[in-house]
Amino acid sequence: MNERLLLQLEIDQLNAAYAAALDERRFDAWPEFFLEDGQYKVQARENFDRGLPLALIALESRGMMKDRVYGITQTIYHGPYYTRHVLSPAQVLGQEGDRLRAQAHYAVFRTKPGEASEVYNVGRYIDEIARTPEGLRFASRTCVYDSEMVLNSLIYPI
Repeated sequence: MNERLLLQLEIDQLNAAYAAALDERRFDAWPEFFLEDGQYKVQARENFDRGLPLALIALESRGMMKDRVYGITQTIYHGPYYTRHVLSPAQVLGQEGDRLRAQAHYAVFRTKPGEASEVYNVGRYIDEIARTPEGLRFASRTCVYDSEMVLNSLIYPI
């Protein structure tokens, strides 16, 4: 099979596992998808396109992600809701050594108990991915969202 297709399949499997962990509310697993010094950012398309640094969330290490998980699970009070991620196949943008660049489009739906589902956040993941002995890990994931309004507040990772 074509090496590029196998690479895309590996990235798609990483994205599927990532989405499943979030949708199944296994938030403690979320930081493990990243390198120890991995970065996670949620940024408006307007700021991303203009090269502006402002982001809704900017985490610069797995430790910061674990702090976020603690906040989500232990300290933040909010009305409960469930998420469902729908992802496009990954587009492999490049490869240099053990580092890959890829992007995928996403739509996240939110469902509150007893209510209809609604579109929560739509955009694209822009990723730098590292090949490690444990498998693929994100060196950085930037969630560039198209939505001009974020419903209520952003609590769970995208």
